[in-house]
Amino acid sequence: MRVKRYGHDFSRRHFLRQTGRSLLSAGVLMPLWKALAQSGDASRAYPDELLSIEGYTRGRIKTGDDITAANVELVKDLLEPIKYAQVAHMGRRLRVARTTADLMRLSPWEYLEATLRNHGQARFDGRGNVVTADGRPWIGGNPFPAPGTAVELFAGLTLSWGRHDASFYAIKEYDLSADGDLRFEYECGWAELSPVARVCIDPKPYWPGHEDKLRFQSVFFQSPDSAHGTSFLNIWPYDQSTFPELYGYVPAFKRIRQFPTDQRFEPLIPGSTLYLSDAWAAGDPLYTWGNYRIVGRGPLLAAVSGGWNPTHPNWEHATHGGPRGKTFWDTTVELVPEAIAVEAEPVRFPRAPVSRKRVWFDARTLLPIGMVSYDRRGEPYRSFDGAYALYESNSKVFMDGGHPYWSWAHIHAFDIQTGCMTRLEQVREISGGHAMRVNDTGIYDGYLTSSALMRLGST
Repeated sequence: MRVKRYGHDFSRRHFLRQTGRSLLSAGVLMPLWKALAQSGDASRAYPDELLSIEGYTRGRIKTGDDITAANVELVKDLLEPIKYAQVAHMGRRLRVARTTADLMRLSPWEYLEATLRNHGQARFDGRGNVVTADGRPWIGGNPFPAPGTAVELFAGLTLSWGRHDASFYAIKEYDLSADGDLRFEYECGWAELSPVARVCIDPKPYWPGHEDKLRFQSVFFQSPDSAHGTSFLNIWPYDQSTFPELYGYVPAFKRIRQFPTDQRFEPLIPGSTLYLSDAWAAGDPLYTWGNYRIVGRGPLLAAVSGGWNPTHPNWEHATHGGPRGKTFWDTTVELVPEAIAVEAEPVRFPRAPVSRKRVWFDARTLLPIGMVSYDRRGEPYRSFDGAYALYESNSKVFMDGGHPYWSWAHIHAFDIQTGCMTRLEQVREISGGHAMRVNDTGIYDGYLTSSALMRLGST
């Protein structure tokens, strides 16, 4: 018989103490970052109750089970409030998988290597931007893998959204009404490229002449015909107190125009509940939000692996739930041993419809695994929850250079006050021959310049 050293509620009391003291040291039995740096496995940092759903629920829910309205009360504390409401009242189901132990399966390989290699070299300069000891822009990986403050958590996320040097995501978007009817369906492409902190694309870590920029990011719409050619380009300065430049191509006028860049709480297209501000739960420059604070710690159920669907030739996902059986993606979740909940308020947006947002981070990877925003009255307003995946399943694999591709797989953006849902999925290809690409220098000329917007709008 194995005698447990720690009782079932030991971790809960530990997290309450840490939150009460505003301490951010992750891990229960030992510092989390020390355990990860030693073996790439977080298991030594947590007691058994946080390492499996069986341990947490004392066997009442097991790996392979579905969480439904019938048993969701057993794990209510493991779900963000809007996700709980979706399961309890809207027919959403969550399939439970075994907790992933290997850190290298939870983010891009090169990004994690750079995080380990560059640990301890980051600091904030006088303007609050992340720099190296000699004051240059960041050089790659997460600058604060063992963060000490809420700002450090968000700084690492804002520096690199998708954790690749360059990405092109082929996306299908579905916008549904509260009645479950499909109101709009779009095909779009989303491109990102980092001029700094590069770990794969040469030259690295910087693209000479662009060290003053954090990222180039664009989105364009391929279908339906009413939206075809509409596109937007964001150019982010490295200075996180400065708004990006926002340009758009409107096919009806056949020209590029500059848009107000602080209107980031409006949908780009009809029917969508997704805003620019929502991207990766950090769609705005770091210091356009403020009052960052840690508000909670503890385990969480999140879709950090298993989101890829290789059984469909275009990686498309099945749906369920809601009035028509198509409101939610089929989603696989697992027990994350420790999530850190951080709140922030929009300080540079006087007309923002939200008063604050709460983002949950996986303490192992510092990835955002859930977000809820609150309206000006403080009521729950909108949620943003995505599913990640290493694109490897049994004998099927999609490679990113020498390693399997890691990325997001699908997203829910839900307005709980209206009941409207926007679902997005990363697919292999959309119409027009635009296929998913990663760490490809051609992404810049193809999607991230004004001439690229003009070309995409006229084809």
